[in-house]
Amino acid sequence: MNPLDLLTDYTLRSILLGSALLGLVAGTLGTFSVLRRQSLIGDTVAHAALPGICAAFLLTGTRDTLGLLLGGGVSGLAASLLALAILRYSRLKEDAALGVTFSAFFGIGIAMLTAIGQSGNAAQAGLDKFLFGQAAALTQGDVIRFALLGALALGTAALLHKELKISLFDPDFARVQGWPVPGLTALSTALTVLAVMIGLQTVGVVLMAAMLIAPAVAARQWMRSLSGMLGLAGAFGALSGALGAGLSLGVSSGAGSLPTGAVTVLAATALAVLSLLVAPRRGVLAELVRQRRVRARLLRELNSGGQA
Repeated sequence: MNPLDLLTDYTLRSILLGSALLGLVAGTLGTFSVLRRQSLIGDTVAHAALPGICAAFLLTGTRDTLGLLLGGGVSGLAASLLALAILRYSRLKEDAALGVTFSAFFGIGIAMLTAIGQSGNAAQAGLDKFLFGQAAALTQGDVIRFALLGALALGTAALLHKELKISLFDPDFARVQGWPVPGLTALSTALTVLAVMIGLQTVGVVLMAAMLIAPAVAARQWMRSLSGMLGLAGAFGALSGALGAGLSLGVSSGAGSLPTGAVTVLAATALAVLSLLVAPRRGVLAELVRQRRVRARLLRELNSGGQA
């Protein structure tokens, strides 16, 4: 495959742009979940989308993409709001509430998917692709749909940047200002749902959480401000999507074949691991250098004290 084919070929261009858009939107919006220490909320929304996809298929009888994504979005939003309600009105720990919610919804989704598969309905063929995604099936219409959903999500986050930022870092001050902190938290979760809707076709419900978390974790190692982290997480996400699509398509044009969704997630994970190692302020190597310098200074002070 010629690299220029990624820009000129209709199918390859759709896969490349769709994957990059997913990374851009998921990476940016995943920042709020990571900073709120609710990384599992992305996992909850993604896994909970499956019963909504199945329900939309049962209601419409077709695999119309927009209808299935809407069903997945509604189901994911319901699960996330349920998890937030459990956290607010019970004594359950956050990981337990989110884990129980996404497991229950995913279990329902698997049961519905199995029942649909055994129903003999020929229209259900390919519905299981939403588990791990099928980026190769992306079309120009899907890319336009992704762009519209992404613009809605990122535009909302930009318009309410100040409110989301203060409710994230100083909720008490936000309450004094009269801002509804639970409502802003729910809005942040709803934006995550939009990102998940974009990713269902590309990486699927199982791998989607990685696209929300990995770029934000990588950006956290390099940036100290929220604005900087949002921008860099989006850039890391878009780069992961482009790298994943390019690598998988390059290999697939040869003797082997690699799924685009899995390679995209691996690219995002590689960026996160690299950032954890080499970031100048928070990286593991930088911390080892600091510890070595402190140890050397203490030894010099002890030696000079002993000589005195």
